[in-house]
Amino acid sequence: MVGIVGYGSYIPRYRIKVDEIARKWGKDPESIKNGLLVYEKTVPAMDEDTITISVQAARYAIQRAQIDPKEIGAVYIGSESHPYAVKPSGTILIDALGIGPDVHVADYEFACKAGTEAMYVAYSHVKSGEMKFALGIGADTSQGAPGDALEFTASAGGSAFIFGKERVLAEVEATYSYTSDTGDFWRREGRMYPMHGGRFTGEPAYFRHVISAGRAILKQTGLTAKDFAYAIFHMPNGKFPLKAGKILGFSREQLEPGWIVPWIGNTYSGSSITGFSATLDVAKPGDRILLVSFGSGAGSDAFVFRVTEEIEKARNRAPTFRELMERSKFYLSYGEYAKFRGKIHMND
Repeated sequence: MVGIVGYGSYIPRYRIKVDEIARKWGKDPESIKNGLLVYEKTVPAMDEDTITISVQAARYAIQRAQIDPKEIGAVYIGSESHPYAVKPSGTILIDALGIGPDVHVADYEFACKAGTEAMYVAYSHVKSGEMKFALGIGADTSQGAPGDALEFTASAGGSAFIFGKERVLAEVEATYSYTSDTGDFWRREGRMYPMHGGRFTGEPAYFRHVISAGRAILKQTGLTAKDFAYAIFHMPNGKFPLKAGKILGFSREQLEPGWIVPWIGNTYSGSSITGFSATLDVAKPGDRILLVSFGSGAGSDAFVFRVTEEIEKARNRAPTFRELMERSKFYLSYGEYAKFRGKIHMND
């Protein structure tokens, strides 16, 4: 059995409401909220970035796994907002958590599916017998230009997953990836904010890849939506994952635990996998979970997990996603939000 032995998430305490952003740009808040099904989003503090988010999420994963960090043989961080263009995020993380120096470290990028990309490689190392444990992380402090549609959803947060063969909480039963060259979203080197193809990001990009990956892994395993307790799809907004789930035959109830975007926004590389983390917080032994990510450019990774009895022992060793989400929150005005984001860019 190969699968997840520890998991953890982290989201910042700071928030800004969609109403606040909409009013700043003279737009109707209700129309924006109804169109996106997003009501507020997380904002990184001035001293928070992809690395600090990854460190805290990984710390919680280690607490749940109850392993010696030095036993982790690989650390991969997937993000499209690594703090440094030339300097790895992973080297700082391993020193912060006491991993290594006998460890393979790499930073990954693939837009919003960089997190599942890191997880897939970590899982593959353990499955092959190359190492005892491997850590895959997806985290972002995502960017949206002022006044752009992305500003309403681009947020911060991430999750970490340790793969191993001992005390597995959720076994990996199957994986599948679907990839094509689709220019729906991009950011050139040196540019602060990404560009996107507007409506083109929907049908030919998100839905084509998510639905294709979902259908393929169901066919590969011989399973149907009825065989799953839960499913999670990448969440660029609130509507897309609900539509994808419906097309693939999943009910709203199956999506609900992992449908977290309305209250935290789109954490990019941390989006689908943080929804998965939130779902593990409520899953029961024997439950099957489908996870399908999406990254612009474009591609989707799909996983089928089966939860084991070990989940009951590990779940409360670290804060659950809901506990993190409901702890004390600090709401920002648009001016404070702009100051926070401006300070981060000046530090860069």
